[in-house]
Amino acid sequence: MLDSIERSGKTVKDATNDALKFLRVGREEVDVTVLEAGSKGFLGFGSKPARVHVKVKFDPEKRAKQFLREVTAAMNLPLTVTTTLKDKQLLINLTGDDMGILIGKRGQTLDSLQYLVNLVVNKGHAPYVSVTLDTENYRQRRKETLESLAINLAKKVRATHKNVVLEPMNPYERRIIHAALQSNRFVTTYSEGDEPFRNVVISPK
Repeated sequence: MLDSIERSGKTVKDATNDALKFLRVGREEVDVTVLEAGSKGFLGFGSKPARVHVKVKFDPEKRAKQFLREVTAAMNLPLTVTTTLKDKQLLINLTGDDMGILIGKRGQTLDSLQYLVNLVVNKGHAPYVSVTLDTENYRQRRKETLESLAINLAKKVRATHKNVVLEPMNPYERRIIHAALQSNRFVTTYSEGDEPFRNVVISPK
């Protein structure tokens, strides 16, 4: 997905219109830099074409929506994409039928899609935007499940005085476990292993 291009034409307007057509955007969506104004020459001799550099303005919400619609259309999975951008945090919510397909086992498909949207949104030299992708309130439900798991396992560690090793988790989910137990007086947590099989260990203090 190109976000800038150079084009030539008889006039600046011609060159700009050619670039807009190629990028599939409107004039209000781009910044145009005139590299060569061009000249008609004399009696048709010595004429020079106009040359412009056209760059699509940074719009993380539009980038994310366009990418997600293309991906889900390829999956034959129609959905509605809503976005909220605040303080360089882009929150994206997907609604539609069969959202379980997008969530996947333990949210793995949703996490992978979120990673790809992050790459698309932050492509080029635009200011970095953090992307969170959610559907059917999965993130909050998963957070509550992990917090409950952490508290229950902490009780087990306290009672047995033995370490408990959790299944491998992504960095976001490991942070939830660590945060849930950071004030616990009886256990401590740390991560071990290599990605993508890095896991949390709950250990007695």
